[in-house]
Amino acid sequence: FHNLIGYSKAMREIFELIEEISETDATVLIQGESGTGKEMVANAIQQNSHRKDKPFIKVNCSVFSPQLLASELFGHVKGAFTDAHKDRIGRFEMANNGTIFLDEIAEADQRVQIQLLRVLQEGTFERVGESITRSVDVRVISATNLDIEKAIKDNKFREDLYYRLNVIPILVPPLRERKDDIPLLLEYMLKKYSLLTGKKITEIDDETRLLIGASAII
Repeated sequence: FHNLIGYSKAMREIFELIEEISETDATVLIQGESGTGKEMVANAIQQNSHRKDKPFIKVNCSVFSPQLLASELFGHVKGAFTDAHKDRIGRFEMANNGTIFLDEIAEADQRVQIQLLRVLQEGTFERVGESITRSVDVRVISATNLDIEKAIKDNKFREDLYYRLNVIPILVPPLRERKDDIPLLLEYMLKKYSLLTGKKITEIDDETRLLIGASAII
């Protein structure tokens, strides 16, 4: 899988799962700490799916206000809110017949969660400021680095949406829990930065290897 590096048991299980789900349109929820490679897992799922030649649209749910996130996802019509100077299609429409990746999904506002639930249940939505019902065919992959079950208990995330998103769960472990992958990652980085810098870098000194190993344990 492109850019997914590892031969630890945990990573091999993820690779196997990606292959197993290649022909399904079931939703996938990828969980893991920041920096564990959740987006790369999403990329691998899409690249190995039967929708690989269709649109692949990504949205980071944590960077938009509730109103703007709704507009980003579902689009809006002219005059729907301040600065809505013209009609605009949303990411779901852009991803029609393809895949959408909702990163940091646990940070989506409750109102947007309701709209997402409708899309997952019925395949329909309405643009912000419009009453016309539109249909889409989109495979949804989402990810979060937050404890989503705690968010449910704290009434910050809808349990029914969680179950719709979490049909196929994938937990990406941090490097400290898969230290067997460190040598392979070192070799990958060695080749990558040799190409980027145009220098012939053939090895990593022992001190650097120790530092990288220590950082993975923290």
